[in-house]
Amino acid sequence: MLVVKNLNLSMPKGEFLTMLGPSGSGKTTCLMMLAGFETATRGEIRLDGAEINNIPPHKRGIGMVFQNYALFPHMTVGENLAFPLEVRGMGKAERDAKVIRALDMVQMGEFGSRRPAQLSGGQQQRVALARALVFDPSLVLMDEPLGALDKQLREHMQYEIKHLHESLGITVVYVTHDQSEALTMSDRVAVFNDGEIQQLAPPADLYECPDNSFVAQFIGENNKLNGTVSERSGDEVSVKLENGAQCKALAVNCGGVGEETLISIRPERVAIGGSVGDNSTEALVKELIYLGDHIRCRLNVHGNDQFIVKVSNSAGHKHLVVGEKTQINWAVQDARALNPL
Repeated sequence: MLVVKNLNLSMPKGEFLTMLGPSGSGKTTCLMMLAGFETATRGEIRLDGAEINNIPPHKRGIGMVFQNYALFPHMTVGENLAFPLEVRGMGKAERDAKVIRALDMVQMGEFGSRRPAQLSGGQQQRVALARALVFDPSLVLMDEPLGALDKQLREHMQYEIKHLHESLGITVVYVTHDQSEALTMSDRVAVFNDGEIQQLAPPADLYECPDNSFVAQFIGENNKLNGTVSERSGDEVSVKLENGAQCKALAVNCGGVGEETLISIRPERVAIGGSVGDNSTEALVKELIYLGDHIRCRLNVHGNDQFIVKVSNSAGHKHLVVGEKTQINWAVQDARALNPL
């Protein structure tokens, strides 16, 4: 059985590309093939125009950053960074200069004489990143590098890696199952599922314009309404929902009249109160959760008990009460008719 299927992917120099998907979707296998730790059954892998399929990992000129850091515990930080340079036959003076430069990149210049066990998790990850950059690789691969860090430190390191990428102009392929991490850091994101790329696009396009139901459900929060296409006119469709109500949506990835479809609507695109809009309907308030900057409202809409609306916590916003009925509406361009799940 093939883990990765029909993969045809290219990226320009200096891009930050993230491979995103659930466990077992093929993203890490793809990364390991790039690194040389897995062998592609067919096809070519090219780096700077040259085929590297038969080149061993240590000769590909690729830097690697792993989740578990993979630092040598018996070596100091400086020795860990010098090791890949020694393997490449570099002289001591040049090695020392490159180690100092790499440690300064990640704000670890004062820690060269310490051993990994004397460092925090975040500091170890910085050292692992510096070691991947120390020999000026043409490509850096990162396999869930922030997965072992706590939430606050992980978010801080996301911005650090992003800024380092921007300042150095390095080419990065990054693997994660965390969609918010992918949206934060990437120039483009390849969404994997079942060994295939479902969509390859910049973060904003993935969120605003998902190509199919998997991407819509996997990227960000999303409301879904199931129904059948009742009318199609140009790039719009009318959909008869399961409870008999009608809804208008953009025809993105759906069939013709009589075929099942799934309507995707982002929570922040739904307005509460009033009846102005392409799609206006009554909703029952089931739950309200205060989250500081916004109120998360769970509603019953057309029989869907898990319909989420985010209401900004700003002056003049409507106060809802659990158990009451309210009017909601959304624009046709914010509803996307996609393939049924």
